[in-house]
Amino acid sequence: MSDHHHHHHNHAGHAHAPATFGRAFAIGIGLNAAFVLVEAGYGFVSNSTALLADAGHNLSDVLGLVVAWIAAELSKRPPTPRLTYGLRNTSILAALLNAVLLLIAAGAIILEAIQRLLHPEPVAGMTVIVVAAIGIAVNGVTAWLFASGRDGDLNIRGAYLHMAADAAVSAGVVAAGVLIMMTGWLWVDPVTSLVIVAVIVWGTWGLLRESTAMSMAAVPSTIDPATVRSYLASLPGVVSIHDLHIWPMSTTETALTAHLVMPTGNPGDAFLIETCRRLSRDFKIGHATLQIENATTAHCALEPDHVV
Repeated sequence: MSDHHHHHHNHAGHAHAPATFGRAFAIGIGLNAAFVLVEAGYGFVSNSTALLADAGHNLSDVLGLVVAWIAAELSKRPPTPRLTYGLRNTSILAALLNAVLLLIAAGAIILEAIQRLLHPEPVAGMTVIVVAAIGIAVNGVTAWLFASGRDGDLNIRGAYLHMAADAAVSAGVVAAGVLIMMTGWLWVDPVTSLVIVAVIVWGTWGLLRESTAMSMAAVPSTIDPATVRSYLASLPGVVSIHDLHIWPMSTTETALTAHLVMPTGNPGDAFLIETCRRLSRDFKIGHATLQIENATTAHCALEPDHVV
C-alpha cells in the first residue's frame, strides 16, 4: 500500500473574512456600544419596555460582534504542534455562541413583553420614535458593513443577521411609537416586542442548526457529498473509493480525506495536484489529502462504509 500525501492550497474559493472585516467589526462595536447607552437611558426616562428590550438586545449584539471578531482574529493564528489547524474552528464556535446569545435575548424580551401586557404602563411615544430611528441607522450601517461576506462565511453571516434583525427591531419600535401616539393603545408596545422576537428566532434558527452541524464536523451545507464521491470515483484508474470524510476546518475552509483504490498503481504527483486543484475549484475544498491503494492483495481496514 503506497501512502501518498499531497497538500494543495487554493484561496480563490475562500471568503477571507478576517483580513477584510477587522474595520467593520471595530466600527460596528463602537457604534452599537454607544447606542446601547443612549437607548437604555432614554428607555428608563420614557418608560418604554420596547426601548429597554431593544437596548438589552443591542447589548447582546455588541457581545455577539465581539465574539465574532475575536474568532475571526483567532482563526488567523498559525497552527501549533497540538492545534494542528490553528484556531480556525473558533469561527464555528462563535457562530454557535452568537445563535445561542440571540435566543437568550429573545427569551428575555418575551418575559418582559408578557409582563407589560398584563400590566400596561404609559409610554412617551415621541422619545421612543426618535431613539428607535437612530437605532435603524446604526444597525443598518453595521449590517451593510458585513453584507458582502455573509454568503462566504457563517461567522460573518451571524454578525450580519444579528444587525439586520436589529434594524428590523428598531423599525418595529418606531411603528409602535407612532401608533401609540395616534391611538393611545398601550398594548402596542409589548406586542411589538413579541413580533420582533418572532423575527429574531426565525432568522437565528438556521444559524443555530448550521453552526451546530459544523461543530459536529458535518459536511458543510454548500457541498453535496454524493457529487464529491462520484467525482473521485470517476477519475481515471480509480476502481473504488472509501473512507471519504469531508468536514469544516472553519466557517470558510473545508478539508477532505479519502482512500482511492487504483490497481494500476500510483499515478504520481501530477494526478494528485490536479485532483486537489479540481476539488478546490469545483467544490471549494481547499485542504485535501488522498491515499492511493493498489488493493491487489491486502484490504484496507477502513474500507467498509460503516467503519469510521
